Amino acid sequence: MEGENDHVHLLVEYPPKIAVSTLVNSLKGVSSRLLRKQFPELSKAYWKGVLWSPSYFAASCGGAPIHIIKQYIQQQNSPT
Repeated sequence: MEGENDHVHLLVEYPPKIAVSTLVNSLKGVSSRLLRKQFPELSKAYWKGVLWSPSYFAASCGGAPIHIIKQYIQQQNSPT
């Protein structure tokens, strides 16, 4: 997991029978509830009354070994 001011990056391994949209909705719902509970001041940053926007981007890794993917992510530079 990595993040920036306005988004997060997650590397997730999940069962192939679960739709990506279902996974994303679950992650957003649970994280929103936990973050709202722990940090009530986040309400100032809500987007149209919600913590997360409805959009997301997902990409597959094409079966690459997980250690290679982690290495690639760790080598990424943050935008300036």
